[in-house]
Amino acid sequence: MIWNRTQLADLIYQKILDRKESLLSEFGNADNSIRYWFLDDVLPVEIATQVAAVFPKPDAMVLKKSLREDKYIAAQMNLYHPLLEEIIYAFQDPRIVALIGEVCGIENPIPDENLYAGGISLMGQNQFLNPHLDNSHDKDRNLWRVLNLLYYVTPDWQEAYGGNLELWPNGLSRSPITIHSKFNRLAIMETHSHSLHSVSPVVFDGYRRCVSNYYFSEKPLLAEDTFHVTSFRGRPENKLADLILQADTFLRMGIRKIFKKGIKENPHVYKKDQ
Repeated sequence: MIWNRTQLADLIYQKILDRKESLLSEFGNADNSIRYWFLDDVLPVEIATQVAAVFPKPDAMVLKKSLREDKYIAAQMNLYHPLLEEIIYAFQDPRIVALIGEVCGIENPIPDENLYAGGISLMGQNQFLNPHLDNSHDKDRNLWRVLNLLYYVTPDWQEAYGGNLELWPNGLSRSPITIHSKFNRLAIMETHSHSLHSVSPVVFDGYRRCVSNYYFSEKPLLAEDTFHVTSFRGRPENKLADLILQADTFLRMGIRKIFKKGIKENPHVYKKDQ
């Protein structure tokens, strides 16, 4: 059976609703500058397992490999099994968007139909995502990015395997908060000018699978938020990479002051006419 987005959204919505009060407490009482929450057993095990099983192989995805990151991504969802598109857009169901907005205290969050930097990703052995701030806006630079939704679907993925979400609320001089990319877990974090986060290097011979969405808003989360490109840093143990990546961000910000939408269109979007 191929589940459609409405059926999946029914299940996800009820799961979040059942935990709404505890999630409100967890998010509201987060004692750091990057608020977050996570929810386990989001879908019945058999459905989450099916989502994992239909992920494409790495050679059918786009490899992003640089000093900034090393991972496989995909946003052109009509190239893949239809269940993957359905699970992505289930998280854009208006009921779920509104409910998550309530939990996170955000009025009228807006899901991203274009999947700008969203979609699906794979990370295998030695792959990583360095500490960074997400791009502050949507692809047209009209809306503010406010929430990052990560749904993990790799059965039996252990925390010791790496590939875990890391939050750096106190900067790179302090240890991060680690959120295990546990099977069938939804992790949600707020994104703003201080929400430095990363994915720890994978140290296991296997692939961590993730379904990603972003929500946007007409207003930034913080009054002091300003426009910024995706801004990378090196991990604390790699000082040279950190210097290079800070220079890289400075140069890319300079370009965006001249060319509002960049020199070329970001290809990481879902072009539904293709």
